[in-house]
Amino acid sequence: MSTTVKNIALAGNPNTGKTSLFNSLTGAKQRIGNWPGVTIEKKEGSLLNHPEVNVIDLPGTYSLGAHTEDEMVARNFLLLEKPDTVINVLDATNLQRNLYLTVQLLEMGVPLIIALNMMDEAGKNEITINIPKLAVLLKTPVIPTIARTGEGLPELIQAAVTPDKTPNLRPCNCPKQAFQLDYGEKIEAEIKMLEQVIAALEVTPASYPVRFMALKLLEDGEEFLRTIHFRETIGEAQTEEYHKLCAFRKQSLDRLQKVHGENLTTVLIEKRYAFIDTLLKQVIISPDLSQAITFSDRIDRIALNRYLGLPLFFLAILLVFKLTFTVSSPLVGLLEEFFTRLGDLLAILITNDLLASFFIEGIIGGLGGIIVFLPIILCLFLAISLLENSGYMARGAYLMDRYMRLLGLEGKAIIPLVVGFGCNVPAILATRTLKSSRDRLITIFLIPFMSCGTRLPVYALFTGVFFQEHQALVMFSLYLLGILLAVITAKIFGQHLFPGETSPLLIELPPYRLPSLRDTLIQMGEKSLSFFKKVGTIILTMVMISWVLASFPWGVEYAGPESFMSKLGALLAPLFAPLGFGTREAASALLFGVVAKEAVVSILGVLYGTGQEALSTVLAMNWTALSAYSFMVMTLLYIPCAGTIGAIKAETGSWKWTSFAVAYTFVLAWLVAFLVYRGGLLLGLV
Repeated sequence: MSTTVKNIALAGNPNTGKTSLFNSLTGAKQRIGNWPGVTIEKKEGSLLNHPEVNVIDLPGTYSLGAHTEDEMVARNFLLLEKPDTVINVLDATNLQRNLYLTVQLLEMGVPLIIALNMMDEAGKNEITINIPKLAVLLKTPVIPTIARTGEGLPELIQAAVTPDKTPNLRPCNCPKQAFQLDYGEKIEAEIKMLEQVIAALEVTPASYPVRFMALKLLEDGEEFLRTIHFRETIGEAQTEEYHKLCAFRKQSLDRLQKVHGENLTTVLIEKRYAFIDTLLKQVIISPDLSQAITFSDRIDRIALNRYLGLPLFFLAILLVFKLTFTVSSPLVGLLEEFFTRLGDLLAILITNDLLASFFIEGIIGGLGGIIVFLPIILCLFLAISLLENSGYMARGAYLMDRYMRLLGLEGKAIIPLVVGFGCNVPAILATRTLKSSRDRLITIFLIPFMSCGTRLPVYALFTGVFFQEHQALVMFSLYLLGILLAVITAKIFGQHLFPGETSPLLIELPPYRLPSLRDTLIQMGEKSLSFFKKVGTIILTMVMISWVLASFPWGVEYAGPESFMSKLGALLAPLFAPLGFGTREAASALLFGVVAKEAVVSILGVLYGTGQEALSTVLAMNWTALSAYSFMVMTLLYIPCAGTIGAIKAETGSWKWTSFAVAYTFVLAWLVAFLVYRGGLLLGLV
């Protein structure tokens, strides 16, 4: 079926089933990236059976204001990119809240189709909706759907791709008419005057509906004009008229302030909700649910209990942690075994030593370093998708919000921070659950302080040699130090580097639902593939650089005393002398640790020429307990591993922030290790 429609946008509130509908419309043909200029995830894909039609999933938002990045991304796309069709996804069980965005979309004048989703849940709640009448009142097609099962999908697709050829799919069966909400005599008078001024500036109504522009000018002011590049539209020659328009807006607001005596935005919101309430009285028949106890209410009596809520939430986080690392551990082991066997096979097949080293230590080592993350990433996103799709993630954010707000973060930040104790890489990816870019960035910069599992071999080695009687206590002190520095860093960054208030917790507690297996697996797969596309090159590059440094001059022992890596370590050794471990071996091991923290122990064994068996004896002869603790502090805090660096670049989309993360962690690690070692010497510790 040919169509002139090329781009379809999905718009809707969070928790309306928009993601499920997007998955149903596009299947596996999806692309993941970031919206230009922001770190908000952008999802798009080809419409099923219509490969020429692109479907764009806009961020879930409650309105088209300019208060959050999500709102601005959604509004700017609709205004500037002008999709051919906009499908507004509504939750049939919660129309009052959902219709506020619908009203704004209608006022914007976009080619709108409403997907009235979750009709099965509306039926369970005995809610009856007069769909034809709803379509007549809104002057736009309304298609009932159940995204989870695909019901209503063929009708929705047909209406979306051929809106002018399917009158039978327009339940209103009415001609296209412009939607216009009456805001009252005084406000309407000001809107009409603003329309005249805008029209005089030769801004074409075909580009932006003049009435909508007048409304947004009253609501959002000059910010809205900047969004649509108003100066470029009117040209420099009409700058004077532009200033007149801004002045006219101020006069309108002053006049309306005298009439209404309150913020105009509040008045406009109230007018829209008054229209929605009137509309719903005409189209909805439902029982009085205000006193009814729902299934979700019964669960929340326990899940949100003031005494049981937090312990249960931490238990859920523990399960995420266990699923991510316990379940993935055997799979990681299988992958490591596979690459080991592949390396052994290549060692037999490739007779040239340099070529063999390149493929075994370089290529396979690099690819192995990337692919070994696959089970961890898959399990993490499986766990997070289950929490989100079941409705429990919102409860967790609600429970933790008060405590995380002390750090200047939102409640959901606890999840990536806890996951960071297992592995920093998936933890950074888990920051995608945070709405605010400010909160995401701060959380990303805190995660490297969470002592991941790859640091454990270093702790185990040094505490086993120097702190046998207090091994557990010393390890605990390192974990505690990381948490303490994360708290201090959060406060400093929140006040100086990313000033501003923490995003208010505006969160809906959706009903508990059994997660859709298909949607969960699609989310898991698409996010995991997105990670490897963005991060793989960085990890592989760093591994290859380390291979060159460890292998050359050719003929020396891999990472041995004569290698470039060891010589570079000797050059850097004086940098670490004030910290108590200014040796070639320690510096080289830390260099290799940037590729993978667990490599620190093996490189120490190679450089000391002992292997790991006799390494404890050599360390006891060349190190002190104080220098050992200082080295463990450095290992805890200094430059993140290659995978983490790649994840930071992928999630921030910026080499500037990635370089900053590398620099500040190294500087902080050096300073803290210096204070530990020098302070210990002053106290007479050795």
